[in-house]
Amino acid sequence: MTHNTVKLETEGELAIVTLNRPEKRNALSPELIDDLLAALDAVEASAARVAILTGAGPAFCAGMDLGTLKALADQSPEQNLAHARHTVGMFRRVWSYPKPLIAAVNGAALAGGSGLATLCDFTIASQDATFGYTEVRIGFMPALIGTFVRLQVGEKVARDLLLTGRIFDAAEARALGLVARVVPAAQVMISARELAATLLANSPGSMVATKRLLVKAVEDELDRNIALGIAASVAIRQTADYREGLAAFLERRKPQWSGR
Repeated sequence: MTHNTVKLETEGELAIVTLNRPEKRNALSPELIDDLLAALDAVEASAARVAILTGAGPAFCAGMDLGTLKALADQSPEQNLAHARHTVGMFRRVWSYPKPLIAAVNGAALAGGSGLATLCDFTIASQDATFGYTEVRIGFMPALIGTFVRLQVGEKVARDLLLTGRIFDAAEARALGLVARVVPAAQVMISARELAATLLANSPGSMVATKRLLVKAVEDELDRNIALGIAASVAIRQTADYREGLAAFLERRKPQWSGR
């Protein structure tokens, strides 16, 4: 099955889902989110028992499409609310996906792309992969992914990553527990397939039940925090700093923050 922005291939009990906007560094457009959700639905309904998520070209996912972000600055709060719900729905779907999901991170995974990569059950990264929740650098905020990050790395580390917006390498991502394995670039898919083979040797019912238990243990608190994040995301999109940050990024200049 091929959509415009996502490619789905199956090899027996293994499914491979590829973000397929290499000319845009696989940035998250509304269409790509729809295509990814459709692909995940198809895998869940299929005989595949394990899925690998990767990106076409030199990047895994560069985060939200800048054209989309720019357009949202001129849209109504209701339109922004719909977009925020759509985006966080993708993150939650990946986080709670019933079948084991392996991210094969072949390059940069930034902002929402970093979230997408690290919300999979396993994240295998190339040695030259980079990560970062960079939203604050352009006047935005990691409202939709932040609650997942805090759940994964704890309060103190989450504040470091989310408030600095710094980009960090695969080795640090592994040290923080966001990445399971770091391998040479040529070995990323090989390593992902090896892990998939290990998982395919396990009881599928046991793995599904285990994932369901892990999700149920924290989902009530997570969903409350997601609701807070959606409201915060909508609010910041109406600010002057959001518009200035995007304009400065697109114009390749230093932003002039007003704090409004």
